[in-house]
Amino acid sequence: MNRQPLGKGYFINVSKNHTFGTDAVLLADFAGVKKVKTHCDLGAGCGIISMLLLKNQKVQKSFGVEISREAVDLAQQTANEFAKDSFFPLCADLRALKGVLPFGEADLVTCNPPYKASGSGILSSGDRDIVARHETMCTLEDVISAASHLLKSSGRLCICQRPERLADIICLMRQYKLEVKRVRTVSKKVGEEPWLVLVEGRRDAKSGVRILPPLFVYDENGNLSSEMLQIYGDYKEGYL
Repeated sequence: MNRQPLGKGYFINVSKNHTFGTDAVLLADFAGVKKVKTHCDLGAGCGIISMLLLKNQKVQKSFGVEISREAVDLAQQTANEFAKDSFFPLCADLRALKGVLPFGEADLVTCNPPYKASGSGILSSGDRDIVARHETMCTLEDVISAASHLLKSSGRLCICQRPERLADIICLMRQYKLEVKRVRTVSKKVGEEPWLVLVEGRRDAKSGVRILPPLFVYDENGNLSSEMLQIYGDYKEGYL
């Protein structure tokens, strides 16, 4: 276990098995467009998305749902040190949240879900990698269904996924009373196909979607783009 600096005096506890990547940082930035009261992160891992939203004062209270006890213990230690009154890690299966969290009360739900559909691709080498990257413990539909139950009317679900699953996201969100409202693609640099898509759905909303300008991680010189530097903010030195 080690402590990863997040800036503003915040740290997060991570381990070899439970850390975070650029996609989680981008998702937290995408979701934090306005301040909300209650947030829930599904598949929270070490708690990075909750901690970034809390650090940047985008949420008042955050629940982190994670099935791995090891990851929850890491998140709980971080909460005890930096956010004991605002971050609440929960060891639970997101497919069985009835009675664990109140339904219909969350303003914002986030999820960095497994990217690979069940039965597709070669499985990762370790058990934890399989759970994190493949739909073995939960599917995209499980995530969207859980979010739909947790969200209040007009509440938002923000997720990141591989672009090839965008059609699945749109169809499943509409099936579970979530209307896609914002979409943004992320590419390594100008001229390359996106490797990530960020999607926001809103509960009980009317149709109408905004396609935001693409985000590029690197500029033409191979350096981090100005927008990425802004997103990393005051913790970029510790993260990079």
